[in-house]
Amino acid sequence: MKLKSCLAMYRLLIKTSIKSRMQYKFNFMLASVLAALIQISEFLMIAIVLAKFGAIQGWSIYEIGYLFAVMTLSKTLYRTFADEVHHLEKYLVGGDFDQLLTRPMPVLLALMPQNFRIMLGEVLQGGFILCWSLGGMMHSGQVGWAAVPFTLFIIFTGAVILFSIGLATATIGFWTTRIEELQNFTEDAARTAAQYPLTLYPKWMKSLLLIVIPVGFVNYVPSLYILKGELGAWVLAALAGVAILCLAASLRFWRFGITKYQSTGS
Repeated sequence: MKLKSCLAMYRLLIKTSIKSRMQYKFNFMLASVLAALIQISEFLMIAIVLAKFGAIQGWSIYEIGYLFAVMTLSKTLYRTFADEVHHLEKYLVGGDFDQLLTRPMPVLLALMPQNFRIMLGEVLQGGFILCWSLGGMMHSGQVGWAAVPFTLFIIFTGAVILFSIGLATATIGFWTTRIEELQNFTEDAARTAAQYPLTLYPKWMKSLLLIVIPVGFVNYVPSLYILKGELGAWVLAALAGVAILCLAASLRFWRFGITKYQSTGS
């Protein structure tokens, strides 16, 4: 099937999913507001501690807010367009994956728009903390306006990296079927840890978050250049390379995993 036709069908599936969700507009708005409040409370806990002690290992409250916001927005971008990758287990257990195999388009493109979500609450929360953090650092002269396009760039590359990690983890389900516990480690726990400076952790954990599960490249590594002027501008090019490498590897692993899929028969 041609790429143009696949993308047209992908857009149609997204529009259908959005139309279905927007039938209950009040529920959508209420859920978005509650999601924003719940998410922002996580950062407020850290902000209260930082307000008292000033900084943690040389990282100010604005810098940690920046790390937190970039990770949140990267995750939101990934989950908006590919949330069902994270929920592949239910397709494998229930046998619904068989239906995706019969669609006249690549299986991954058929999976991604299922139950498409507009994560407005996460966007509001992440966007607010990002604007607050950048505003504070701009006011002090720590960063200039160049930080804005750089930040948009790393949010995009971060989403690609998180998607790649999620896809690789989901692919393991073709052998194990159950992957929720593994996802708690590779996606949820790793991402939560990387919301804060990796200098807080022992060397083995820092290596884990940079090499084995490369969530450190989503926000920590680029922030060393954008916020602190360390490493050099080459970091942004290297970051794009890491994102492309992760995506290519995860897609190849996914294609191999599908060949090992066995229907549950349900």
